[in-house]
Amino acid sequence: MGMLLFTCVLALVIWLLVFRNELERWRPEWHWYLVGYPTTALRVAFTWRRVAYLNGLTVSHKPNRRVLGDLEVRGEPLRTRTPRISFPRATPYGLEVHVRLHAGQTPAPFLASSDAFAHAWRVHAVRVVSPERGVVLITATARDPLENTDHPAPGTAALLTATVGTLENSRPWGMNFRRVPHWLIVGATQSGKSTLLARLVTELAPQPVALVGIDCKGGMELGLLEMRLSALATDRSEAVALLAQLVTEMQDRMRTCRFAGARSIWELPEKARPVPVVVIVDELAELYLTNGSKEQRAEAEECTTYLLRIAQLGAALGLHLVVAGQRVGSDLGPGVTALRAQLSGRICHRVNDPGTAEMALGDLNKDAVVVAQSIGEAERGVAVTTGDSGGWMRGRSHLTTPAEARAAAAKFARMTPRPKFLAGTPGGGTLL
Repeated sequence: MGMLLFTCVLALVIWLLVFRNELERWRPEWHWYLVGYPTTALRVAFTWRRVAYLNGLTVSHKPNRRVLGDLEVRGEPLRTRTPRISFPRATPYGLEVHVRLHAGQTPAPFLASSDAFAHAWRVHAVRVVSPERGVVLITATARDPLENTDHPAPGTAALLTATVGTLENSRPWGMNFRRVPHWLIVGATQSGKSTLLARLVTELAPQPVALVGIDCKGGMELGLLEMRLSALATDRSEAVALLAQLVTEMQDRMRTCRFAGARSIWELPEKARPVPVVVIVDELAELYLTNGSKEQRAEAEECTTYLLRIAQLGAALGLHLVVAGQRVGSDLGPGVTALRAQLSGRICHRVNDPGTAEMALGDLNKDAVVVAQSIGEAERGVAVTTGDSGGWMRGRSHLTTPAEARAAAAKFARMTPRPKFLAGTPGGGTLL
């Protein structure tokens, strides 16, 4: 009997070791709360003092200098005090710990020690933020929450809002144009940028919104969604004509709001309110690159002026920009830097050069630049995003195949608004 029991236990151990990776994929959420969380919480509690001491996070209330006779001796304090931590609070993918800082401490050393925390606690990643003065919040994720994300069907979201993916805190990743009117999306080839744009259009397709596309790759990307677009420009000349009409429409809406005593189109009566317009620009660099000829330089300057005017004035008038590109840098011209300043929503996928990540996130948060540059080639769809909260978060967009995007565009083609101001637009006349 004893030998049989020993054999069964040994077989179970071997089976668990062999199929460990498979178990990791399908184990339910309750497994974390029942087994993973208590183990990790105890590990945090028992290692905190030592980890804090080894990483220079402790303080001493006694001076590190002493006078012995005529000599001044300087050294490290032997008795230090460790910052107090709260008991680890469980989250769906890990746990959270609040640290109360001592007088004179700042969050910077804790941020620099995030890798040490991850290794000591044996978790996937650790993020350190300071939600209020004197407090540091350490969030540990036991496993990557962006490994497997659900792929829900397009929902009935509020007007000008789109759920494009899942954030690393397991919450939906949304783009709300009423709160963040303009967005900048950057990403290298095969990083997930085009998939994100397809998901965005798929989410906005059921809504009474005019979608306008500018795709200087001959319409190869946005052409899949042409049936739902109110207009599509496929080169810079068509883009200039389309943007000119949008600026003219913007001026007309200004006059309408002025005569009605309204500060935005949302203060107008619903029947008199013009249709919101979302302008999606793919491959921004193509609008700025020229061969040096006078004609091409003039077209590039016109594009710069029109885009900047829409970005500066369009939010209250229902005109919104989504600007995407593989490379966005100051070398494209001063107009790009000025446009970037008006695009408060930022999404950065894997990029090929540090300058693009710095251009997208550097003026908002330096830490986000480092995280964006750490995104690997295998993490398609993963990006660092900013929103209306003022912070940053990693997220992964829901996979939307070309067939799914084309089917959604065909399904909601009848929802395509036909604004009069787009009549006769190059590349979009057949849709109006």
